[in-house]
This record gives sequence, C-alpha cells and structure tokens, in this order.
Amino acid sequence: MSSIVTITLNPAIDKSTSVPALRPERKLQCSNPTYEPGGGGVNVARAIIKLGGDAQAIYLAGGHSGKFYDALLSAEGVPALSLPIAGNTRENLIITDTGNDAQYRFDMPGPVVDTFEWQHLLEVIRNIDHIDYLVASGSLAPGIPADIFASFSAIAAIKGARFIADTSRDALKQAIREGAYLIKPNLRELAGFAGVDTLNTDEMVDVARQIIFKKQCEVVVVSMGGKGAMLITQHIAVKVPAPDVTRVSTVGAGDSMLAGIVYSLAKDKEILEAVQFGVACGTAATLNAGTALCKKEDAQFLFEEICRRQALTSAL
Repeated sequence: MSSIVTITLNPAIDKSTSVPALRPERKLQCSNPTYEPGGGGVNVARAIIKLGGDAQAIYLAGGHSGKFYDALLSAEGVPALSLPIAGNTRENLIITDTGNDAQYRFDMPGPVVDTFEWQHLLEVIRNIDHIDYLVASGSLAPGIPADIFASFSAIAAIKGARFIADTSRDALKQAIREGAYLIKPNLRELAGFAGVDTLNTDEMVDVARQIIFKKQCEVVVVSMGGKGAMLITQHIAVKVPAPDVTRVSTVGAGDSMLAGIVYSLAKDKEILEAVQFGVACGTAATLNAGTALCKKEDAQFLFEEICRRQALTSAL
C-alpha cells in the first residue's frame, strides 16, 4: 500500500457527553464523557487505520492537554509524530440532547502557534523520505498563515506525491495555488470560488472544472453531507448519493469520507470507486456516537449498497 502522511495544524481533544435536556441556568447531569483525539488529518489517519490501511499522522501539540492527546492517539495504535508547541492543545465539546435527539458542537479556537513552530513542521515534512499521498486536513490554528497549504503543495510536488487538501476559506484557495491532486470542499466552499452563496448541480460542475482546467487540481469531490458527494474531474461528473441510515452523530463523517477515498486510491482503485467507498465511510461514521469514526464492516456493507444502487440507476 502507498505511503500516506496526514497533517493536522489545529488538533483537538473531542470531549463528548449527553444530557436529558439542554436548558439554560440549570445544573445539568451529564453522562460519563468520552475523550477522543480529533482534528482533520488525525481523524483521516485514525479512520485509515480502522479500515486496515497504514498512515502516519503529523500534528502540533502542547501542554498537559497535548500529552493527553498523544496518549489517546497512541492507545489507538496510530503511527504519529507529535511536534511540540508552547500553547495548550485545544479541547472541543460535543453535547447530545437526548430529549430531542439534537447534537451541539462547541469548537474552540486553539493555541497560538509561533513562526518557529509551524516552520519546524514544514522542515519535518521536507525531511520525510517517502510520501505517496500528503493529506492536509482541518482548520488553521491562530498564528499559522493560510499559505502554509501552498507550501504543503510545493513539498508534495518535489517529492512526487499526490497532495490532497480538505480545508476552507483562504487556506483552500492557497492549497490549489501550487496545484493539488484532490480537494474536498463542501457546496458553500465551492460556491465561494464563484463569489456566490450557492450552486445548482450544473453550476457546481462548471465551477469545479474551471479550477481543474486551470491546472489547480485534478479532482474535486464536493461534500454534500447526508446527500453524499459529487465527483468532478475533467471527464467525469457523477453524484454519489449516501444511503439512508439512522444517524447518531455527524462528527468526523467528512474526515471518514476523505479517509475512505485516500485508502482506496492508495490501493490503486479508480477514482469513482474511491469516492463511492469514501461516501460509504462517511455514512458509516454517522452510525457511531462521538467521534468514533467509521467501522470497516459498516463501510463495506454500505459501499456494496451504493454500488448496487448506482449500477441500477445506470441500467435504467
């Protein structure tokens, strides 16, 4: 299997709990919390390991919470390289109101990362001998410039690696400045490239192909949440619907989807099959509480269902 390295610039300990009802100005009795190591690239690596693949997670961590984060990730058996920073690794809070089956997600901003710290991360990546897929996913911690994603792209090009980016705003635009293999915007983020608020299907394809024709990337996978994803290349424009399931939590679903795509590509699967498996993994993640991500058996079952449905649709 190809060598996969993921990058996380703003990891977080995801603390999940539940209450019978979320009400103001009351002392609420919470269930026993669960703690999981979160953040885009780390979640991608975690999911790839769960699927039976190999991936190394590189991330910034600091303080007592950073040491706890390292321990959580180590307990899952994820190969990782933790780069020290002065600030404390952030902690996010996910609360489920079991009374109305609603989930509330509180994302903290993260510690300030100084120039030496993020430049050290770049140097570490430059010194890795062999990378086939370099995956930069998640938000920027305060202090890290958006053009670091352009630096990741340039490093990937030098190493002959495929660069995959899943981020937002200026960081997403910087990610394709030096060229990328694949980007995974949501519909709102893709619309931002056209300076509009939303896009229909035809407009989605047009905007994605403008990016592709400018040689800024080869593949655009538009994440559509519970509706699945849209795969767009120079020659392909295919919607991959997500199967209908009873969703428990959507935390980590997008990261699981990206993990399924990268895992499949690393096994030399065609891009359509990779995105189908990615949608299956993203859907599988919603079956689990907290940020437990996808389970391999669930993903495989849902993948077969997606393939069956798309085969039937094509035959009609």
